[in-house]
Amino acid sequence: MTTERISPPVRADERETLRSYLDFHRATLAMKTDSLSDEDLRRQASPPSTLSLLGLVRHMAEVERTWFRRVINGEDIPLVWSAEGDYQVAYDARTATRAEAFDAWRTEVAHARRIEQAAASLDVTGYQPRWGEHVSLRLVMLHLIHEYARHNGHADFLREAIDGTVGP
Repeated sequence: MTTERISPPVRADERETLRSYLDFHRATLAMKTDSLSDEDLRRQASPPSTLSLLGLVRHMAEVERTWFRRVINGEDIPLVWSAEGDYQVAYDARTATRAEAFDAWRTEVAHARRIEQAAASLDVTGYQPRWGEHVSLRLVMLHLIHEYARHNGHADFLREAIDGTVGP
């Protein structure tokens, strides 16, 4: 499987720029997992850290779900992998599969895109209980870009340790 990644436009309005960069980073994470087996994806490449590529995909499913569905859309739903709200559970990918992780991640990305596209503007707000603040869709999109960029850096190191693959 080869993931297509489209570069963001160099001239676009704010919303299209944010949307494009978020999709670019989503595709980058998927690219880092291309052609790897479930075993490779579960590999904890930097002991003693338990971080794996599959754990990152699961974590980003939780991040998408939390910020778009729970915060912006106000949905009263549990996390994907923890009814108790423990974000660390997603990182435990020892028995996870590509299919279950990517199904959840793609589902949450589709919900996020639908919520963002339905929003009247980037000024739409939702309540973030962990911060005790109302936050804008603009902030949520920027936060997700930041999360993906940070974790894609982790994915670079994890992939290189698995099979030597480096690059964008």
